[in-house]
Amino acid sequence: MLIKTSLKEYCIALINNRIEGLVKGMAAAQLAANEETKSSVGDKYETARAMNQLEKDMLARQLAENKKELAAMMDVDVTGEYDEVKAGSLIRSAEMYFFILGGLGKMTFEGATVYVISPNAPLARSLMGKKTGDEIQFNRETMKILELI
Repeated sequence: MLIKTSLKEYCIALINNRIEGLVKGMAAAQLAANEETKSSVGDKYETARAMNQLEKDMLARQLAENKKELAAMMDVDVTGEYDEVKAGSLIRSAEMYFFILGGLGKMTFEGATVYVISPNAPLARSLMGKKTGDEIQFNRETMKILELI
C-alpha cells in the first residue's frame, strides 16, 4: 500500500531536483553571456547576448513556477485519513492512483502508477468532496473511487 507521506517526500525531492537544475541552467546562461566578447562582429555579439538573456529569463520563470509549486506542496497536509476527497488525498481507482498534491503528472512510485495532480486541476476539482464508492465522469470516462488513502 502506498504511503502518502513517502509519496509527498518523493514529489518534493523531484521539485527540488528541478529547482537545482534550473539554478544551474541560469548560471550557465549567465556565464555564456559573460563570455561573449565584443571582438566578435557587433550584430553577432548582440544576438548571442540576447539569446542568452532569453534563455536566462525562461529559466527564471520556470524557477519561480517550481518554487511556487513547492511552497504549495509543503502546505498540503497528507497525514490524515479523509472521508471525502480534498487536497492531500490519495485516491485508488480500478486502473491507477491519483494524489492531489501538485502538478507533477504521471509517475511510478513503489510499483504503482500514480497521477500527481494539482488541487486546481479540472480532474481534482471534479473529485473534491467525493467519497469511496462515488463515480465521476471525466473526459467521457467513468471512474469509480475504490478507496481513499
